Amino acid sequence: MTDKVSDTGHVSDTGNVIDVVGLKTAFGENVVHDGLDLTVRRGEILGLVGGSGAGKSVLLNTILGLREAQSGQIRVLDAPASLDGVDRRQALQKRVGVLFQGGALFSALNVLDNVGAPLREHTHLDHGLIDRLAALKIALAGLPPHAGALMPAALSGGMRKRASLARALAMDPELLFLDEPTAGLDPIGADAFDQLILTLRATLGLTVVMITHDLDSLYAITDRVAVIADRRIVATAPATELEGSTHPWIREYFLGPRSRARLSGHDASRLSKGPA
Repeated sequence: MTDKVSDTGHVSDTGNVIDVVGLKTAFGENVVHDGLDLTVRRGEILGLVGGSGAGKSVLLNTILGLREAQSGQIRVLDAPASLDGVDRRQALQKRVGVLFQGGALFSALNVLDNVGAPLREHTHLDHGLIDRLAALKIALAGLPPHAGALMPAALSGGMRKRASLARALAMDPELLFLDEPTAGLDPIGADAFDQLILTLRATLGLTVVMITHDLDSLYAITDRVAVIADRRIVATAPATELEGSTHPWIREYFLGPRSRARLSGHDASRLSKGPA
């Protein structure tokens, strides 16, 4: 799926934000990915879908360097494909933001301190400036000023997602990973979060990789959707093009009962896309 692969099967410098070639991951005897290829283009919003246990979060964690692959090549931004997981994670920690599934906020810290945590860890800025920058990111994520003083336990589901997003944006990343960002939100909250991601992509020039089961989000804001099945990426295309796939899982996902109910309920293009 990469734009350019060398004769040896290694990642070449394609200019893409992410290039993965021949990835194999496993937990003991359980092989999760086998020969997986993936390309993410600069400035796009890429949706990542697959059945339960297909390895979506494992792929995200492997790309980030949070777990080791058994084999394969990964290039993220301009970090060399030869870097192992630890070195890649260190090279990217100031350039990549992650909204983990469930938010993963520190329960003992208020929202302002949660958002400021990456700045305290990776910069030498004084505490006053960190607090001001954290407040700016809280506002950027669409939260009111008083939210900074709230503890995570006092946040609604939508506010928790936005607080986690604000923390993911703390270091002004070039690349943003979102793991099930609209899970648990009502339709209005999910729509608002989708619109926020489009706005951030347009204003900050972000590249976004989004793991999601939300068909509305896939149709509304993604440029392409990558499908994990059979231990690899079996298709990458805009959601509307995937409707014509002959792969059984893709057909069931995009043309099954839930998808038909979605299409009959409202227009799939409920949001205007931002620039690529």
